[in-house]
Amino acid sequence: MNRSVATRTGPPAARQATLREHNLALVARAVFESAQPCSRADIAAASGLTRATVSTLVDRLVAAAIVAELPPATPQRAGRPAVPLAPAPRSLVGLGLEVNVDYLGGRVLDLTGAVVAEHVDPDDLHDSDPAEVLARLGRIARDLLASVRADGMTVAGARLALPGLVDTRAGRLEVAPNLGWSHLDPATLLGLDPDVPVEIGNEAKLAALAQASRGVVPDDATGPGPDTAPSTYLYVSGDVGIGSAIVVDRRLFHGRHGWTGEVGHVVVDPRGPRCRCGATGCLEQYAGKDALLRGAGLPVDAPTETLVAALDAADPAALAVVERAGTALGSALADYVNLVDIDTVLLGGIYPALLPYLRGAAEAELRARVLAAPWTDVALLPAPVGDHAALTGGAREVLRGVVEDPSAWVAED
Repeated sequence: MNRSVATRTGPPAARQATLREHNLALVARAVFESAQPCSRADIAAASGLTRATVSTLVDRLVAAAIVAELPPATPQRAGRPAVPLAPAPRSLVGLGLEVNVDYLGGRVLDLTGAVVAEHVDPDDLHDSDPAEVLARLGRIARDLLASVRADGMTVAGARLALPGLVDTRAGRLEVAPNLGWSHLDPATLLGLDPDVPVEIGNEAKLAALAQASRGVVPDDATGPGPDTAPSTYLYVSGDVGIGSAIVVDRRLFHGRHGWTGEVGHVVVDPRGPRCRCGATGCLEQYAGKDALLRGAGLPVDAPTETLVAALDAADPAALAVVERAGTALGSALADYVNLVDIDTVLLGGIYPALLPYLRGAAEAELRARVLAAPWTDVALLPAPVGDHAALTGGAREVLRGVVEDPSAWVAED
């Protein structure tokens, strides 16, 4: 009998713990995915859990400062007013970090999606020393962490965005041509304390995830939410380099190694100028920031606003180089659309400011080259989240992990 009791009691206990974790995540997701603050009764009705179970789980999430109770709503009928639930502000936070060719910095977001601290330094980081740059970024990160911790916030982790091929599983940067970096373990060079776990990701992919929602919701959410962008789109980030990411139903398409999206190295003219990657005629040589500024006769360290001012003034060189960029971009995007059947393109980085001058040439190429053009239009839209979107995307990815596995942050029963 003792043996049979032992056999029965072990596995059920494990299953019960797993069920509690699943239900806790289910309730957290219900709060974070809701377009409006929801109540315990709303969650019970939507999830199929009993009201008593939902109430217990909500209480645990509130105690962990993941969910906050708002002032009770005015009752529409007799009885106790419902207590609205929403993501907790200024409690658990995520840190987004980035090194790009012309800046480095960090941004801290809370569970509501609000920026609670940030620091961005413009700089020219072409062919820079990775150890020196990442140590500098580490100092910025430590200052941001100290600031939010002094205000009582808890840091859930960090994501580092880099403009190149990133092996997310191994935590390695394989190559970032425009930085001149290769074969690095960048997280260790930051010098952050072990209590701040750091993962790395591609800049364009993290920026693409920033477009999916204003709040911190799982990237496979299916319910209604506060979205400002379509759930399926191609995101293209234009800077010195040009990166992209395919998002399908709010989920990234990673490919076999996670190296999708290097649209900047799509060849638009095999006889074109040599790229820093070693190939010739890459899109970056026509539609990247440096190529645009050089072609307009402007210093390569000039801000995008200088190029826009030249376009507004009808400067012939600026108009010609941006039209050429629009043609090259449209050609590369047409290949994407023909291959993956996406009809919405969100343009980030420098492109939203240039879109009025890029659009005509790019759309002409799309109409001419997309096989399905007679039956569907390809929409070119400015990305809803700009201003160093990869910093926002990185911080959100950290907090998405909190929502998907809140049990790691909730006290044991």
